[in-house]
Amino acid sequence: MLCKISACDKGLVIHLPKAMADLACVVEDTSVRITVVPGRIVIEAATESTLEDMLSAYDPEKHGGELMATSPIGVETFA
Repeated sequence: MLCKISACDKGLVIHLPKAMADLACVVEDTSVRITVVPGRIVIEAATESTLEDMLSAYDPEKHGGELMATSPIGVETFA
């Protein structure tokens, strides 16, 4: 799918077709990370997970539950 690049003030604007934006899950004002190397521009949605997102993704079955399933050792025995 091709995109159109046009001039705007002192820079360039990339126009994404709606189908492409929908596929990438981006809307107006979405933050993006742009990486540029000679001959290539890579645009990625810059999503940062919130604590709520990370906690909702936590699955004790998948992530192993308790990290230290043994009895207290070392300085833990003095607490």
